Amino acid sequence: MRVLVTGTAGQVSQSLQALSSPEIEIVAVGRPRLDLADPASVAAAIEDVQPHAVVNAAAYTAVDKAESDETAAFAVNRDGAGAVAAAAAAGGIPIVHLSTDYVFPGDKTEPYQEADIVGPTSVYGRSKLAGEQAVAAANPAHVILRTAWVYSPYGANFVKTMLRLAADRDTVRVVADQQGTPTHAGDIAAAIAIVLQQIAADPQGSSWRGVFHMTGSGETSWAGFAEAIFAASRGLGGPSAVVQPITTAEYPTPARRPANSRLSNARFRSTFGHSLPDWQDGTRRCVAALLGR
Repeated sequence: MRVLVTGTAGQVSQSLQALSSPEIEIVAVGRPRLDLADPASVAAAIEDVQPHAVVNAAAYTAVDKAESDETAAFAVNRDGAGAVAAAAAAGGIPIVHLSTDYVFPGDKTEPYQEADIVGPTSVYGRSKLAGEQAVAAANPAHVILRTAWVYSPYGANFVKTMLRLAADRDTVRVVADQQGTPTHAGDIAAAIAIVLQQIAADPQGSSWRGVFHMTGSGETSWAGFAEAIFAASRGLGGPSAVVQPITTAEYPTPARRPANSRLSNARFRSTFGHSLPDWQDGTRRCVAALLGR
C-alpha cells in the first residue's frame, strides 16, 4: 500500500516516515512540490505518486500567529485541505485528515465526543473546523482524526520547550487550569497505520468513514504534563525544574485555548480495535529519545 503524506517536516509526517515498510510505503511530499496554498501542485503531486491513500498531515499550526494571519491560516487549513481531499477523490483515493481539539469551545465538563456541538474560539480552531468540512464535502471516503497536545522528538513542541527551560532555570511557571491529553506523534502514526490497514482490507466499507477522536489515554493539565516530563528527565540524568502552577489568566496569549481539551476515544477504539498508549508512557519514551537514552 503506497501512502502519500502531505508535508515532510511535521511531527506526524516524520513519525509516519519512520514507520515506512514494504506493507505501508510512506511517500512524504512537501513544499514546493506539494504546497497546500497551491491547489495545482496538490493535484500534480497526487497524480505523480499514484497512492492508494492520502494522509493530510500538513497544516498551519502557529496558533497565536493565526490570530493576526487569518487569511494564511484558512488558505492552508481550509482551502488546502479541501484541495487535497478533492484531488484524492478525483482518483478514487481515500483520505485520512488530521484535525484538532481546538474545534471545541472547551466549556464542557466531560470529554468531548464526536457528535458534540463544535464552537472554536480561535482563528486556528475555526480554520481547522472549516478544513474538516471541506474534506468531508470533497471526498466521501474520508477519515477525520481529531487529536490534541501533540509532541515528539521532532520539531517544536511542549516537551522540547520544557527541557530547554529546565536547563536554564530552577522553576518553570506552567498553566494548570487547562485539561487535556498529551499525545505522542509516534503513537498517532502507529494508529494511522491501523486505520490504513482497515481501509485497505475493506476499501468500499462504511464503518471506517467519518470523524474520530484519537488521543493518548488518560488526562492531565499542562502543569501535570510538565511535571511528568521533568520526572522522566530527572530519572535519566537530564534537566529538571520545579513546576509552579499558574492560571490561564496569568499567562495571556493572543489565541484563546480550550479549558477542556479532553476527547473521548471510544468510537475510535470500537471501530479500529485500538487504543493509544497512556500519555505518561509516551512522555517517558519521548524524553528518553531526546536525551539519547
